[in-house]
Amino acid sequence: MICGIDEAGRGPLAGPVCAAAVILPDNFPLDLLNDSKKLTAARRDEARRIICTEALAWGVGWASHTEIDEINILQASLLAMKRAFVEMLKRITFPLGDDFSVIVDGNKTPNIDAPCTAVVKADAKIHEVMAASILAKTARDRYMDYMACLYPQYGYAKHKGYPTKAHRELVLKYGHSPIQRVSFTVR
Repeated sequence: MICGIDEAGRGPLAGPVCAAAVILPDNFPLDLLNDSKKLTAARRDEARRIICTEALAWGVGWASHTEIDEINILQASLLAMKRAFVEMLKRITFPLGDDFSVIVDGNKTPNIDAPCTAVVKADAKIHEVMAASILAKTARDRYMDYMACLYPQYGYAKHKGYPTKAHRELVLKYGHSPIQRVSFTVR
């Protein structure tokens, strides 16, 4: 049994980093899955609904923009992954067994109580990590859409806090938003 973990939101200038942890059943419709960045928003949302309904267990974890500024984006990403794993464990209603392991997208692993392996580009290779990628991306995108309602002048609905030219120009025009990662360079 494999748990996949991935994050979304390491590169933005604003907002939290989000991670997800997912265990899929053997009969999951794998054709729905891919690296979340390769799916349209509509396909991601469709896959998200099915993952949340059909997965054996899943969890989402966050690290805030202030935590990112305090401990750096790598440590905040690992913290969000640990939180996602803990949330997933709360939903498990079955024994994990001796063959249980965790695969994380990237080259670092969070400090969790399970055998854990980092695999670069796992979000394009391993279905459980693809599912986690989709949950993390859709959760973070929804959060940034909500922030766009609160702070419309920053255009978060369009760029989700990523360092686009438009986002940089808006930060320079209006100053830091309340969810800005102040440790990140805007220029």
